[in-house]
Amino acid sequence: MDKDRIEGAATNTGGKIKEGLGNLTGDEKLRSEGLADQIKGKIQNTVGAVKDAFKGR
Repeated sequence: MDKDRIEGAATNTGGKIKEGLGNLTGDEKLRSEGLADQIKGKIQNTVGAVKDAFKGR
């Protein structure tokens, strides 16, 4: 598994937590940051998957 996939999964999970806390507290900025982190994590994960595919994994 590529380092990008691991980091992407962690970023995505952190984003989900931020989004949930933002929803819970009514903090729109925190919720938006969480959504942005989720997108960033998904992109990182995709990059890692492409790298894995080129490595033949």
